[in-house]
Amino acid sequence: MSRVVDARGLVCPLPVLRLRKALMAQPVGARVTLLATDAMAALDVPHFCAEAGHRLVVQRSADDDGVTEFIIERGPATPAQQG
Repeated sequence: MSRVVDARGLVCPLPVLRLRKALMAQPVGARVTLLATDAMAALDVPHFCAEAGHRLVVQRSADDDGVTEFIIERGPATPAQQG
């Protein structure tokens, strides 16, 4: 089961900050779904995943309501993320 982070209506950097918090509360390999309406999330989320070692599994373009869905798999924690 995937945890869902509803970041609709939030603007940068809040969607990524909420995603990070949710991922760090999950074990390695767990998946988190992020729902975001901020257009910058389409750039910020893939960049965050690449930098933090998480895997962006799915990025579905905005629907009629302007919501973009991301499914992210938690990667291994680095020393900087743990402390």
